[in-house]
Amino acid sequence: MRQGQSLVMTPQLQQAIKLLQLSNVELAEYCEQELEKNPILDRDDAGSGPAEREAPTETATDNERADEALSRDDFSKASDLDQSAHDNIYDSGEAAPTASTPATNTGEVSLTDWTQAKSGGGFDEEGMESSIAAELSLKDHLEAQLAIAALTPEDRLICLALIDGIDEAGYLRAELPDIVENLGCEIEDVEAVLGVLQDFEPAGVAARDLSECLAIQLKALDRLDPAMAMLLTRLDLLARRDIPQLCVLCSVDAEDIADMLAEIRGLNPKPGLAFGSEHVAPVVPDVFVRVGPDGGWHVELNTDTLPRLLVNNRYYTQVSKTARGKHEKSYLAECFNNANWLVKSLDHRAKTILKGATEIVRQQDAFLTYGVRHLRPLNLRTIADAISMHESTVSRVTSNKYIATPRGLFELKYFFTASIQSVSGGDSHSAEAVRDRLKEMIDKEAAKDILSDDRIVSLLTADGVNIARRTVAKYREAMRIPSSFERRRLKAG
Repeated sequence: MRQGQSLVMTPQLQQAIKLLQLSNVELAEYCEQELEKNPILDRDDAGSGPAEREAPTETATDNERADEALSRDDFSKASDLDQSAHDNIYDSGEAAPTASTPATNTGEVSLTDWTQAKSGGGFDEEGMESSIAAELSLKDHLEAQLAIAALTPEDRLICLALIDGIDEAGYLRAELPDIVENLGCEIEDVEAVLGVLQDFEPAGVAARDLSECLAIQLKALDRLDPAMAMLLTRLDLLARRDIPQLCVLCSVDAEDIADMLAEIRGLNPKPGLAFGSEHVAPVVPDVFVRVGPDGGWHVELNTDTLPRLLVNNRYYTQVSKTARGKHEKSYLAECFNNANWLVKSLDHRAKTILKGATEIVRQQDAFLTYGVRHLRPLNLRTIADAISMHESTVSRVTSNKYIATPRGLFELKYFFTASIQSVSGGDSHSAEAVRDRLKEMIDKEAAKDILSDDRIVSLLTADGVNIARRTVAKYREAMRIPSSFERRRLKAG
């Protein structure tokens, strides 16, 4: 015989843990799915405040143990809960709910109502069809052709980098020297792969300018003769319709120039626009930070991102009286328990996010007041200790959550930065603040006095920042700032 303590990870408790890390978009989707399959849940379209929620006493005891687990405001024993191991909790990758206000709903119901999906459910058949039939993006189209292209693994990697640098119109905006530096390959290899990519459909894709785009299309049509190639070198004359100059340039007569212009008009100057573009959803903040009347910071949740769900107790009471079979009673009890748990989980999630965001704002008060130079080094443990929660809970709360401040919109994870020691042993410096200082130094450097990485290390050390040269190089590369040699060449030109 052995006595011990353990935390039983029930499906409801696992659900509550998962809810903490979902974004507001995923949360809204999950709530819609729950509204569709649980007749006891209802939507608070009126957006009213907290309403009465009186559960029948005979069923209230069913949730006591679960409520006690959730009310602890922490899931420290669940810190090792693995994402992939529990993906089957949500059969179709469902997202989770939001903070809500429990309330009752009124209205006449019948016994057959609970066996059907409510008309107010969130399943959008039209939206699902449009999602399935969404237009193929240019990137997807190019990657599909790359999959069957006869290229070596190294060339495929280069081609993927080139595809990432193509805009919606089909033009290559990435600089070849940047790709060479990032991938550590030769410029000849990149140019060779670019030639292969420019043979992909649509014709004209991956061109670096309009002239090259038109040349690729004419080459595909076998119409890129020497006269046409010469014409494409002076598109400025073409725009001004300077026919005499074009005749001299191409060594042809005016009639030939007219035929060449007609061919060019039949080409597509933006071949990529024939494909759908990737949808970019705007970021909606979960938390707002404003200056309060007393000069302090006022932190509040964005209520627009919180789906309002109600437990329809009147509906449950009336339907349960007419339920006769064991299966019907069991189904109703399960729906009622799940609805109550979901509402409690949403409320707990909202309070936990607000608690964590409030402490982050308190810790980063100097950043909000003075700017990024005053961003403090911060880690999960500091916040967890301050709000009496586990680090894993704080990590989930700050994942995919955004905060709107007077200095802009930031992900909550942005405020957790590594620390760089001070030379004098004083307060540490935030890595983000050091990066900002490094960028300012380079922006202000004179063309005749380009700062090397060693020189930047010396300047930062003089300011009290204990930093290594390799760290400076890493920060510079992360911000896509060229080396001192490249900057000297660019500013000299």
